[in-house]
Formats: sequence, C-alpha cells, structure tokens
Amino acid sequence: MLKHLSVQNYALIDQLEVEFADGLTIITGETGAGKSILLGALGLIAGSRADIQSLQDKSKKCIIEAAFNIKGYALNDFFNEHELDYEAITTIRREINPEGKSRAFINDTPVTLNQLKDLGERLIDIHSQHQTLSLNGADFQLSVVDAFAKHESLLNEYKTEYKNFRSLEKQLNELIEKEAQAKKDMDYFQFQFNELEDANLKAGEQAALEQELETLNNAEDIKLNLSKAAFGLSGGEQNLLSSLNEVKNILNGLSKFKPEIAELNTRINSSYIELKDISNELEALEQEILYDPKRIEILNDQLDAIYRLQQKHQVKTIEELIAIKDELSNKLLDFSSLESEIEKVKALLERSDKTLSEKAKTISENRKKVIPKIEKEIGSLLSSLSMPNAQLKIEQKAMETYSANGIDKINFLFSANKGSEFKELNKVASGGELSRLMLSIKSLIAQLTALPTIIFDEIDTGVSGDVADKVGSIMNTMSGKMQVITITHLPQIASKGGSHLFVYKEDKNNKTYSNIRKLSADERVQEIAKMLSTGNPSAAAISNAKELLKN
Repeated sequence: MLKHLSVQNYALIDQLEVEFADGLTIITGETGAGKSILLGALGLIAGSRADIQSLQDKSKKCIIEAAFNIKGYALNDFFNEHELDYEAITTIRREINPEGKSRAFINDTPVTLNQLKDLGERLIDIHSQHQTLSLNGADFQLSVVDAFAKHESLLNEYKTEYKNFRSLEKQLNELIEKEAQAKKDMDYFQFQFNELEDANLKAGEQAALEQELETLNNAEDIKLNLSKAAFGLSGGEQNLLSSLNEVKNILNGLSKFKPEIAELNTRINSSYIELKDISNELEALEQEILYDPKRIEILNDQLDAIYRLQQKHQVKTIEELIAIKDELSNKLLDFSSLESEIEKVKALLERSDKTLSEKAKTISENRKKVIPKIEKEIGSLLSSLSMPNAQLKIEQKAMETYSANGIDKINFLFSANKGSEFKELNKVASGGELSRLMLSIKSLIAQLTALPTIIFDEIDTGVSGDVADKVGSIMNTMSGKMQVITITHLPQIASKGGSHLFVYKEDKNNKTYSNIRKLSADERVQEIAKMLSTGNPSAAAISNAKELLKN
C-alpha cells in the first residue's frame, strides 16, 4: 500500500509531503485546487510518460518519490527477475530534468520505464473518468471475466504458447516464401554451377596453363636456341667443354708443384662437370619440346573457358571462381534442405496448435462457468446502488482464429430498466450508470486480486444523495481488503473515510501553489459541512456533517 508521497517542482506543487493511511482515505478540495495534479504525480510513479511542461520551475529538476509497503504481496519474483533489491518498504522515484529527460529508480536502482510500469500495475490502480470509458473496451471486459475465472496461470501458459505459435507461423511463412524464391532461382543457379563444374577448375592451374601455351606457341624458336646453346658447349671440334678439358689437363700436370695450382685444377674440374651436365640437360630439353597443334588447341579452349567465366562473374582468378562454385553449391543444398525444414516447422506448428487449442478451450470453459456469477453479483450490487432493475449481460462468442487472450470475444450488454433491450454500454448507459457499474466491477475484482491500492477519481460522477451514500459504503467495504483513496465532491462519500486529506491553493511570492494536509476531526466536520451547503456552513449543515461522520 502507498505510505508516503513526496513531490517537488511538479505543476502547481512547489514542495509537498503527504502520508497515507490504510483503509479508506478521502481527498477533497475546491475545483482547480490540484487534486488531479496529485493523481498526475502518482501516475508518473506508476509509469506514465513524463512531460517537460509539468515542471513548475523550468530551471529546476522535478522529483516525485513514493514509498510502498509491499510485504505480503508476492512481489519477490519481480525483484529477482529484474535483479533489484527487495525491500518491504519499497521506494519509487521519478526525476524529470529541465531538458525533459526522465529517469526512474526502484530502491535507488535505475530502471526502465517498462520495468517501472510493470511494478506500478502491481501496486496501484488509478481509476479516472477516462478509465470509466474504458469499461466499453473489449480488453477490459475480458480482463474482468478472467479475474473471476481465476486462471491467471493457465492464461499465462496460453499467452506463452500463443507467442510460440505466432513465431512458428512467421517462420513457416518465411520458409515458404524463401522456397518459392529459391524455385525461381534454382534453374539459374544449377546452370551456373554446372558451367563451373564442367570447367574442372583447379586452384593454381591458370598460370601453369598460360606458361605451357606460351612455350608451345614459341616451340620452334625455343628448340633452335636450346640447340645452339648445347652446341656451343659440346658440339663440333672446337667447343667450350673441349677447350676447358685442355685447360684441366694442363693444370693437372702442374698440380704437384704448387698447392694453389691443385686447388685451381679442382675448381676447373668442378666447372667442367657442371657445364657438361648443363649441356646434357639442354639437349634433353630440346628433345622434350615439340610443336603440338592439338595440345595448343586444347590449352586455348581451356584458357578461353576460364577467361569467359572470369569475365562473366567479374573476377580475376580461378580461386575466386571456385569460391563462387562452392557458394552456388551451398545455395542448391540449402534449397534441398528447405523442404525438410518446412516439414519440421509444420510439425512443430501442428503440435503448438494442438496445445493452444486445448488451453484455449479450457480457458473458454472457465469463462463460461463464471459469467452467470458475474452477472448475478453485478446485478445485486447495482440494485444496492438504487438500480434495482439494472442488469449486465455478458456475451461470449467464439472466434475462428486465436487471439492473444484465447478464442473468445466478450461483450458487455446493459439494460438499466425492466423490459429494456440489452445494448452495448456506450449506447445505453449514462455517466452515472457507468460510474456505478464500474464501481461494482472494481469492488468485486478487489475481492479476487491482491492489488495493494486503488485510487478513484470522481467515481461518483452522476450520483448524489442516497446513491452517493451507498457508493461510499461500497468503497468503505473495499477498504477492508485493500487501501482505497478516493477524490470526491460528495459529502456522503467524504464522511466514510478513516482519513481525510484536503487539497488547497495558496499564494506565495506572487505565485499560486497547490498543497495538501490532513484534516483534524473538527476540520473534517467543517469541510463536510461546506460540501453540504453554499457559503459559510450553517449550524444545520454542521449538525448534518457530524451525523454523516457517525454513520
């Protein structure tokens, strides 16, 4: 429950501190005094979006801080999930700087707005006139039925499976689309792959083929010059080797006279052996090289094919062509695996559909069972609120497709008078009737949920007199199970609270500020008396106020 609220530099509030009691707390004040501002501040604590226009002084930071007693509300899992320190008295703080940037903290740890909103929804329900209009919304109507059905765990399981089902549907559609596109591309990819495969490409072969072709194209010149070189070494009577042999023989005869000559002779002998070996290899190479027109034609065809493929694929090497071939091969393999992947996802989707269907049917049955009870209890509460003939009828229709909340479409129909036709709320219910219907629903839901605090802002719209007294009694009953804070203009309701806060305006330093204070017992009598009369309260109004406070 809400224990304390501190507001600085927000709208008409300069600085405000207020303590809240458990049970039913009443907030009153003149129109425009700032009651809605207080709700705006609490809305920021609950995760509403911040607005720089809400700063009272645009040069200073706005700080709103609230303390909640959360002991006994099973919120430990939330704190563990978001790695936050759990405190029995948990503090939530919002800060808005002059640039309009907002920060949120839970127990002094920075959190995202979504995290704050998630916790806020578990701590406080701020019911405004706008939310009364949401009574017409399909989501709200469905949530009412679900609260009575008490199948939150099953509904969460369904929602998890629903997300899985939608994810599988999306995955299957993407695979089918991919398969359709692949079918269009497959023939082209296969043709390109076959073309590269038939080329029988080998890494590094292009340079070897180009070298071989160059040699064959110049075979005659190469043979002639190799022959000349070999002849110069060993051909004819006077050649290099025979001359070198003579030198070798001369030095051989002189080697015994001087070691240096013997060393030179050894070197000449080594040169002679090397040159003779070279001569033999030149002759062998000359014999190997043959002009082969057929081989030239084959090489030209191979290289032309390589050059054509390189130009086609805009690459310069065989290695790049091989990489393209491998990529095409993978695409073809991907296509062949698409069918099996599609079948796999179809099987998972079928299994998910079966699970979803079973859970949806159980949820639908649960709703069907509690609808008569809701209608009966709402009718009873409306009767106690001076609407003896008012009836709520809840239509439950099955949809053909799954939604995030099951297969049901829930529609609230209302009849205010005996014999009147049931119609949708926005077509038949007045503001006062909607307020009483919403209060009836909220009071019943309060018995089913563990929500710590609910705040009503003018839930008494369109009611007065005895009906207002009964509205106050219902809120007082609700406050036995949760903290109820209500803003009201009606004395009958104001008299029901255990605690009474008064919102007022005051002028300070040529500015108008909103403030709030707790009323004493005597001040409370005066405030309710003012609400009963116009101008200064009469003795009768004061007496009447005291009487109301006794009830």
